[in-house]
Amino acid sequence: MAEVSTSPADRLGFEAGQVVLEIGYDDDVDDDLRQAIESRIGQELVDEDYEDAADGVVLWYRDDDGDLTDILVDANGSLGSGGTLWLLTPKTGREGYVEPSDIADAARTAGLAQTSSATVAPDWSGAKLVAPKR
Repeated sequence: MAEVSTSPADRLGFEAGQVVLEIGYDDDVDDDLRQAIESRIGQELVDEDYEDAADGVVLWYRDDDGDLTDILVDANGSLGSGGTLWLLTPKTGREGYVEPSDIADAARTAGLAQTSSATVAPDWSGAKLVAPKR
C-alpha cells in the first residue's frame, strides 16, 4: 500500500526546485511548516530582499500587520506567471485572527480570488489566492 503524505506543505502544492518567497516572518510563525516547505522545494525560503519573480509566496499575516490589500498587491507583484500565493492567518480565537470577510474583500480589491483553504499548522489557516484567468 502506498504511503499517502499528509504534510501541510504538500497541501500547499509547492514542488521541488521552486523559489518560494516568505513575507511577514516573525517569531510566531510555525517553524515546522517552514521546514516542511523548505524540505519539499529543496532549498530555503527567500525573503523580501529577493528581486526576481518567485514561483510561490507564503504570506504570514496578522490583523495588526497593516493594510492587507496593499500587502497582497505587493506580494502578487513578486509572483511569476502562474505562481501561487498562500495567505496564512491565525486561526479563530488566536491573537491576530483575521475575519474571512476581510480576507475576501482585500483579495478582491487586490485583483485576486480565493480558490481554496487549508489548515496548515496548529495555529494557522491558509487561503490560496490566485489572479483570475483572463
